[in-house]
Amino acid sequence: MNSLQSKGRKNLILLLLAFLLPVIAAKLVLSFNLYNGGVTNKGQLLNSLSYTTLAMANPKPQEWQLVYQLPQHCDATCEDRLYILQQSHIALGRNQDRVHPIVMISQQSDVAALANFDFITATPSAALSQQLNMQQLVIVDPLGSLVMSYPQTNDHQAQIMQGKALVADLRKLLKLSRIG
Repeated sequence: MNSLQSKGRKNLILLLLAFLLPVIAAKLVLSFNLYNGGVTNKGQLLNSLSYTTLAMANPKPQEWQLVYQLPQHCDATCEDRLYILQQSHIALGRNQDRVHPIVMISQQSDVAALANFDFITATPSAALSQQLNMQQLVIVDPLGSLVMSYPQTNDHQAQIMQGKALVADLRKLLKLSRIG
């Protein structure tokens, strides 16, 4: 009788361990940041930034946008960015009409660089201009929220790869979007 009782306790402990060990292991992995979730985006996600919070009217409401701020002096890197912006828009194919490339121009911007391009232009608010001061490309959703940014790179090949990443991310967003 004693052996049945000890065998029952042993089974109960093993059963409890079978259910508790995975929970404890998962808690430890998550608390020590050992798990990296399945991230598929290549751009940097932006949180809680929108045209409204940056005190600016949406230049193309209810439309997806690729935004770039033209600097004071447009050097080779800037010209590459403009070219990547144009080619990324063309690469969208049938989704091209859902996305509008917009170049933000301040009073100090080098507008001569836009001679070879046909972009929609807008004047940024001071807060948006400060947010875009590092010459990054930014994806804006139809509700006016800044979704993803792609930081400036000086290498031409790196900019081409970044353009491909931008198109891949934008295609995913357009596929999942029910608006715009």
